[in-house]
Amino acid sequence: MGVLAVSLLLSGCAGEEEAVSGAELAEAEIPESVDPDTKLTIGTPEIEVALRLSGLINELSFDVEWAELSGGPQCSEAFRASELDVCSSAEIPSIHAHWTGLDTRLVAAVFRKDPVSNPIYELGIAPGADIRALEDLRGKRIAYSPGQAQGVLVLRILQEAGLTRDDVELVEMPSTADVYPTALGNGEVDAAPIGSVNIRRYLDLYGPDGGTTIKHGLRDDPGHLWVPTSTVADPEKAAAVREFVQVWARAQIWINEHPEEWIEGYYVEDQGLSREDGEYLVELNGDPDIPADWSGAIERQQETIELLAEATGNESFDAETLFDRRFESVAADAIAEDDGTGGA
Repeated sequence: MGVLAVSLLLSGCAGEEEAVSGAELAEAEIPESVDPDTKLTIGTPEIEVALRLSGLINELSFDVEWAELSGGPQCSEAFRASELDVCSSAEIPSIHAHWTGLDTRLVAAVFRKDPVSNPIYELGIAPGADIRALEDLRGKRIAYSPGQAQGVLVLRILQEAGLTRDDVELVEMPSTADVYPTALGNGEVDAAPIGSVNIRRYLDLYGPDGGTTIKHGLRDDPGHLWVPTSTVADPEKAAAVREFVQVWARAQIWINEHPEEWIEGYYVEDQGLSREDGEYLVELNGDPDIPADWSGAIERQQETIELLAEATGNESFDAETLFDRRFESVAADAIAEDDGTGGA
């Protein structure tokens, strides 16, 4: 992580620059080749491991400083401090960045091919809560984390169930670590979205007492590469970002096609999970879907903006402004080229 650990303490509003208009960015050409003297600071810890395990890291022709950063708040602060060029994120951070005056763009998108059968989150139900369907949430206490993916999922679940925020009691609490499963088990809330290995651990721990989970039936899987606009407004850095997006896409496919290496190298050795947990997560994650056309992703982002604007009192805005469409087909083209089915 190097300089980032100290610099973020001083982040404040440092590094914020005058916004680059969408028209200016769209018209800016990206150099065909990457200057090897270009340097990017990249915060994608999971992909860094995949690149090292697969050997794809050797395809990067520019200088990289890897940052042990993940999640919207950490990456936003690093962007403000001008200490980070690329970050992995879900759909929410770029929206909140816009509302706080932080100028950023999304340069890659990944989903799951079967998001309803393989959701990232399930709705954990506390023992004795008597919730068997989404409609049963009326009058119940639901863990809620504003500004995080889990918080937006709660809003989507209420919308799906035909309920409003006034029909339930939203209990604000952070969704980090095992906070939600513990709150469920202790009876602090009746329902909470839980994900990853916490799903099976919650059922193992509280299932004997009546704890359950229900699938919400909604797409909850958007993933993106997220950058400060100043990074992609720089032609040399934009070329390096394009190359990283290509390698990032290939890493997504490598992970999917090499489950044994991924379980051992990432989940067991890097994350310290059991092999059983790793096998569970590989099954949970499903196959990646990297679209060449972002129209669907932008439409979904617009729906999320509208939902959050209503919940937070912020003004809605055009989701298109969050995407740098110069990169729209870069990831899909890289995969198609490897498959021999086309590509740029």
